[in-house]
Amino acid sequence: MAGDEVAGEAASVAAAEAPRTRASLLADLRALGVQPGMTLMVHASMSRLGWVAGGSVAVVQALLDAVGEQGTLAMPAFTGDLTDPAYWQRPPVPPSWHEVIREQTPAFDPAVTPTRMMGRVAETFRTWPGTLRSDHPHASVCARGPLARQITDGHQLEDSMGEGSPFARLYDAGASALQLGTDRNSSLHLAEHRCGLRGRVTQGAPVQEGGVRIWKVFSDLAYDDDSFPPLKAAFAASGTVRVGPWGRHRRG
Repeated sequence: MAGDEVAGEAASVAAAEAPRTRASLLADLRALGVQPGMTLMVHASMSRLGWVAGGSVAVVQALLDAVGEQGTLAMPAFTGDLTDPAYWQRPPVPPSWHEVIREQTPAFDPAVTPTRMMGRVAETFRTWPGTLRSDHPHASVCARGPLARQITDGHQLEDSMGEGSPFARLYDAGASALQLGTDRNSSLHLAEHRCGLRGRVTQGAPVQEGGVRIWKVFSDLAYDDDSFPPLKAAFAASGTVRVGPWGRHRRG
């Protein structure tokens, strides 16, 4: 285990009065209003939960327990490292690298390509038995449950988080968004499409077409997370957001 991982775990142990468990996390979810049969889009930060016996496996188990066999659990499985390197900022790479990256990055494979910067919970869920993943090289979504195929099938390449995406299908299914130790809510990107206020960019990604790996160019919305804070504040003020304890921290 790397030194920074040891330090992070040591801090979690020091801050916890007792270990969190699958059962205690399920109790927290029930207090937040998660019930069997719900369709739930989850963003979770493992580092903000305190020390959990079983780590991200226990967290996924608790989430699946919470929605039950009749519920559907979904999580974003984004792969920002497969976007056009000309747009990269975390970190940027020299322009002289761009063509090499476009030509040599392996094609997106829903079964193999790992998530990037989505956290341990999302990556654990991606590999969970029975989890399905949409076929988009940038903005894929994983889901497990009765609505999983309906949510993940037919993810359109253009407008990756728009009307032809799992986010629109989650909205149509009446899904709830659950933020555990994080303020991320990728579902808001669907709102960017529906308000029609964004410009567009030319994007690209390594994909398989006819068994051949190619760099595919397509049009997408110029997504902007910086516009979300006031929208989130207004939504929270509406009284429709429930906040409660989850693991070590109070988060909605």
